[in-house]
Amino acid sequence: MNLLDTPITRRQLLVGGGAAALGLALSGCAGKRPTSTTSLTLVLDYTPNTNHTGIYVALDKGYYADEGIALDVQQPPEDGADALVGSGLAQLGVSYQDTMANYLGSDQTLPVTAIAAVIQHNTSGIMSRAADGITRPAAMQGHTYATWGIDVEQAIVRSVVTTDGGDFSKVSLVPCNTTDEVASLSANEFDTVWVYEAWAVQNAKVKGFDYGYFSFADIDSAFDYYTPVIVANDGFLKASPDVAKAFLRATRKGYEYAAAHPSEAADILVKAVPELDSALVRKSQEFLADKYVADASAWGVIDGSRWDRFYSWLGAEGLTAKAIGSGVGFSGDYLA
Repeated sequence: MNLLDTPITRRQLLVGGGAAALGLALSGCAGKRPTSTTSLTLVLDYTPNTNHTGIYVALDKGYYADEGIALDVQQPPEDGADALVGSGLAQLGVSYQDTMANYLGSDQTLPVTAIAAVIQHNTSGIMSRAADGITRPAAMQGHTYATWGIDVEQAIVRSVVTTDGGDFSKVSLVPCNTTDEVASLSANEFDTVWVYEAWAVQNAKVKGFDYGYFSFADIDSAFDYYTPVIVANDGFLKASPDVAKAFLRATRKGYEYAAAHPSEAADILVKAVPELDSALVRKSQEFLADKYVADASAWGVIDGSRWDRFYSWLGAEGLTAKAIGSGVGFSGDYLA
């Protein structure tokens, strides 16, 4: 069955990341290499896109089957993958480090751990119309910003504007749940919006839209956090560590293929999800080809110092109910 067939917004994911109650984990078979088929469910963070290409490549190329895994890929409910993974209704999911802060920094924690980085660096930032000349955060003054109404989101935007010498109080906030930033900017629904460069900026290029853009990570290294990440249920990891390792071996091969063969990987994603814009997928895949691994030693590696830096910033800003300790929320133990 499909957990949900309708698209969701990034706002819904950020709001709902810690909403589920704790539950029991589903487990698979153990052993160094699975000798029989193990069924696993992976819940995406969003509708299928090039962040997920490695997963679809691994399915298409039989990498999961080679590891004895039958993987069922599902789209998420409105409160995101974390809730289902935490409850044990799915063993695996795709999430974001900022979303995970919802429960890692609260008393209502979820038994969920990030086990691999999908993309090595944060590729999100602010997009605008080129004619408005908003090429740096301070230039957002006197313009509207399409907000999801989330504390962490607004704090990050406030921080980069202030760091750049601007006055955030002079940025007008307007509520927005757009799923097509280029169309909304073209229609003057707002002047600036938080986007992911791999998708919205590439969409602007495909559509010939003249845009302005700056990256959060370029303004402050604290914002070079991990988005997205693959997460797993803690009970599943404890009961079936070898299955988790087998899953990541296959997934790594899928992303390595996507990095080396972006055109062929784009074709695989479009074949699996034909409703996607093939021109956008191809452009986005070309952009991401060298972003999956980037400067890391291998795909999936999470740098603990960068992970901790973002959570330290959240704590200093009072954005979590309790401090998130060093090394909390991720593990590199399952990367083959």
